[in-house]
Amino acid sequence: MSVRDKVNYYKEDLEMFETPNEKFEYIFDLGKKHTVLPEEEKNEATFIEGCSSPAWLVGECKDGKLVLRGEGSSEMAKGMLSLLLDIFSGQEVDDILAFDPKELEKLGIVEHLSPVRQQSLEAFLNKVSAYAKRCKEEAV
Repeated sequence: MSVRDKVNYYKEDLEMFETPNEKFEYIFDLGKKHTVLPEEEKNEATFIEGCSSPAWLVGECKDGKLVLRGEGSSEMAKGMLSLLLDIFSGQEVDDILAFDPKELEKLGIVEHLSPVRQQSLEAFLNKVSAYAKRCKEEAV
């Protein structure tokens, strides 16, 4: 599934819920399958600068794809990370770089995030983009 296909998949799921609170409960439920990183991977290089709560993101290049792993410390960070990791991890680098982050607005949750949480989302997306660019450069 491409990045856009994954966004559309989650869009359909989230459309089942009528209120922002119900949508956020869905996000929190996603966070229950959240993974943790080994302590040695939680460092300055993997720290997501600009997140409202501490979060880390590790990106590795494998056969033209970006493989991501991450950890967040709050309920919201865990849920959003789980969602975003599922959307972006394992995707072709070119697909990630061509993706317009505004398409995430289709999910119907971005507009309900506080300004601080919107900044956190932007910080995550910037880190994903930086990893994808690094992968592309390494492939040349």
